[in-house]
Amino acid sequence: MKLNNSLKRREFLQYSTAMVIAGLGSNLACRAAFDDSLNEAVNKVGTFPRRKLGYSGREVSVLIGAGGLAPSLVDAGIKCGMNYWHKANQWARTGTPEAILKNRDAHYCQITVDRIGGNHETGRIDEQSHYDFVKEILKQTKLGYFDDIQFHFGYHNTAEVKNDRGFVRAFERLKKEGLVKHLCLSQHGYAGNARVPGGQSAAEVLTLVVEDGLYEHAQIMYSYGEDPATNRFLEFARKKNFGTIAMKTTRGIGRMNQDTAFMKTLPAGTSPHNALTRWLTTVAKIDLAVIQVRNFAEFIDTYSGAGRTLRSADARAIELMTARADATACRLCTECQPYCPQQVPIAEILRFDRYASDNRDLTRARALYAGLDRRADACVACGSCIEHCPQKLQIPERLAAAHTLLSRA
Repeated sequence: MKLNNSLKRREFLQYSTAMVIAGLGSNLACRAAFDDSLNEAVNKVGTFPRRKLGYSGREVSVLIGAGGLAPSLVDAGIKCGMNYWHKANQWARTGTPEAILKNRDAHYCQITVDRIGGNHETGRIDEQSHYDFVKEILKQTKLGYFDDIQFHFGYHNTAEVKNDRGFVRAFERLKKEGLVKHLCLSQHGYAGNARVPGGQSAAEVLTLVVEDGLYEHAQIMYSYGEDPATNRFLEFARKKNFGTIAMKTTRGIGRMNQDTAFMKTLPAGTSPHNALTRWLTTVAKIDLAVIQVRNFAEFIDTYSGAGRTLRSADARAIELMTARADATACRLCTECQPYCPQQVPIAEILRFDRYASDNRDLTRARALYAGLDRRADACVACGSCIEHCPQKLQIPERLAAAHTLLSRA
């Protein structure tokens, strides 16, 4: 049993010691400790509000789950009403949660599908490969069907949306067979990306996707801080009844939590994750959000904010968090990239930096960084990027720090 995903190490050791002293069977005591932690989490978080997602009007929990969520947290999420599962295809490796298999129709399960023959920048759309992939994953997960098929990372530009219908054709074939129901995408920005000729921003691509009318909803990079292009898109999407889900939401929070001096500036009774969740689910112009948590303590702190009123103290916390993040964490908008004379993939590098610094997933971040053909040390600190950064982030400094962190053996 992977209790490290559900209990803090200190709590686990306390439970283990108590079991030995009492002479109780380890399985029984572990189960009791687990149940107590799960019930505490569920009681403190309560039931998630739901919203309609896209033109189909499906009622979805304002916070959605993911295939990589620890089994214990899946159980807690279900008890709190979580009913949408991003990257459910990951269960092909770990096994589909029994609670979802037993009540399949109560859950919306999404499969993410990548380009083939390369990564999201260099790979290609291939109808047959996408079709075959979905059918194979269905066998492995035993889900029977996927509610949503997501084009992972999205389109490079509007021309590709118009001219390359391979992913859409794969969806249409699968839908006819009753294996998928809805079409969606997650969209990254490709403006100024040296490996993507003619790349455009996420907002530009998504605006055409909405107008095209084939997709029902999209995941977009979204967090606190002023982002005019994304806000304009969100207003447009709402008018068109196009669903939106925020991803990459915890901008800079990992670094904030590690800064004792900063944490002392937050109003009493607030925390970065809780304030973020309150803001995302009550104030932001977004329909749903995905926020990663790793254990019951994070589940309670983060998810207990879902649908709760943004208090004045929380609003002040968001202001402080925004100012801090604007100085330390990239928004990933890609607006600066077209102006880099060295063609440094700024948004990619600083996205990996966020994985390491905020999500505490250094292994993944370093692996992704190692795969780049141009890294942060190509930056000559000319400052052109800063002039075009909406948040005036000191990008050369952040790139240098990211290189030191991500390239270390």
